[in-house]
Amino acid sequence: MPELVECVPNFSEGRRQEVIDAIVGAARAVSGIRVLDASSDPAHNRTVLTFVGGPQAVKGAAFACCAKAAELIDMEKHNGGHPRIGATDVIPFIPVADVTMAECVTLAHELGREIGEKLSIPVYFYEAAAKRPHMKALPDVRQGEYEGLKEAIKTPERAPDEGPQALHPTAGATVVGARPFLVAFNINLDTSDVALAKRIAQTIRAARGGYVNCRAIGLLLDDRGITQVSINMTDYTATPLHRVFETVKFEAARYGVNILGSEIIGLTPMQALIDAADFYLRLDGFKRDQILEARLLEE
Repeated sequence: MPELVECVPNFSEGRRQEVIDAIVGAARAVSGIRVLDASSDPAHNRTVLTFVGGPQAVKGAAFACCAKAAELIDMEKHNGGHPRIGATDVIPFIPVADVTMAECVTLAHELGREIGEKLSIPVYFYEAAAKRPHMKALPDVRQGEYEGLKEAIKTPERAPDEGPQALHPTAGATVVGARPFLVAFNINLDTSDVALAKRIAQTIRAARGGYVNCRAIGLLLDDRGITQVSINMTDYTATPLHRVFETVKFEAARYGVNILGSEIIGLTPMQALIDAADFYLRLDGFKRDQILEARLLEE
């Protein structure tokens, strides 16, 4: 199999389809890139794009998308439920085939330098690409969000790794890094009590003593009159989705609240869903190679 890297950039736009199409089109225009998915959420006002290709092609597509987002998104006019610091909020590289995490770190550093120099956008490195321990976790980089970072970026602790020590006037800042597969997993609750959703999120997230591989926030989905526990599972193999789902269900039930449903944003490894099916169906001795599509892909 040829070298293959996945890139999952997140953009602060989920409502204007023409802008989303232009950003996705910037990735498609790069030779050697295959766009796998583009998921937009108007309440979050955010789009998650997934594409794969060789290392240099993926880096080129990521830069092209970032440049297009900087051209079309004005953070001074942006509002939405999801934390963010820039038009292109985050760009992670994920090794897929014949590429190491170290090589993805190099890609991240090269891209960050290019964004800083050519687009005048400050860049922070996170996860495996982080250069400072206190800026490794994405929530730490995003602290205060776009609005709070306007002043915080001037301090030594929050100075960017690349680019100017001031937010781009419309594009803000960007986070670039390298990480393993992450599952973006949201659970919707039949209540408009956002304080409750936030309380449940605090129960399950690692920063408050919950699941080690779980990052979560509580959000109000205004257009639907419900709340959401928005979750990033940083290692679904160690902390499976069904375990977190059951905990959220139990905590919500304590307050007479039910789960309306859950959703996965973007793509997810097949094994994450197999593990959930195995748990809920109580399958005895079930193996991955019993799945028809999995066997066909091995041929």
